[in-house]
Amino acid sequence: MSTQADIVVTDHAYVAKSRSMRNLISRLFGHGKAIVTTSISFGIVLVVWQLVGASDGPRSIFLPTPGTVMRALWQLFTETSFYVDVWWSIYRVSVGFLLSILVAVPLGLLAGRFKIIDRLVQPINDFTRYLPVASLIPLCILWVGIGDLNKILIIFIGTVFQLIPLVADTALNVPESLIDIARACGASKSDVVWKVVFRWCLPTIYDQSRVALGWAWSYLIVAELVATTSGIGRVIIQAQRFIQTPRVIAGIIVIGCLGLFFDQTFKKMKRYFFRYL
Repeated sequence: MSTQADIVVTDHAYVAKSRSMRNLISRLFGHGKAIVTTSISFGIVLVVWQLVGASDGPRSIFLPTPGTVMRALWQLFTETSFYVDVWWSIYRVSVGFLLSILVAVPLGLLAGRFKIIDRLVQPINDFTRYLPVASLIPLCILWVGIGDLNKILIIFIGTVFQLIPLVADTALNVPESLIDIARACGASKSDVVWKVVFRWCLPTIYDQSRVALGWAWSYLIVAELVATTSGIGRVIIQAQRFIQTPRVIAGIIVIGCLGLFFDQTFKKMKRYFFRYL
């Protein structure tokens, strides 16, 4: 009997080990496929860019080749203090984005659950979110000056009014059965909002915040357009004035790479924060 039991245990262990190996191989293969697909997509863009661009002559002013742009990018990091500009841009985007989250999430939750707050917030929000952010730059300069607070305010304005209705719609779609159960258990209105509605909405709000981070990065150039002494936007605007197209494209590539890094970081962290999904 012991021999048969040992055989059964060994078979189960072998099956479990085989399954874990298959899962590992499938994950590695899946990552490999993703890397290959991404490489192909970027490779196609680079090939087309190389064929259309020019390394010298008048055409190089309008669209330099990838090699020319990479040399300009290398010069920015080795011959100038471009890394300081990158740091300032990351700081401004991060602060403006976090402030918009701190305002949009509670306001959106309250607007989604209470009609009176929705009637107060929605008209002003719908009016403001259609305003071009660039048109508000003169007002921002008048209100807070030309320092970093001005840049942060522009990024904040460009993000917060887009995020509020998304959060409100998510809060509005919370199943009423959950709210009824909470009320039956004696939960107050504040408990319903923060312990039921907020927790139910949190994964969706996380995804919406990931989208909002992209908006924050897209408003960076607008924020750094006027009276700035640092930032990637300053480098791009300065290069444009002197018709240094390779530097302009290099700055745009840096913004894209930073945005991609933050986006993928958000995506990976979701698996850590929401393991139950």
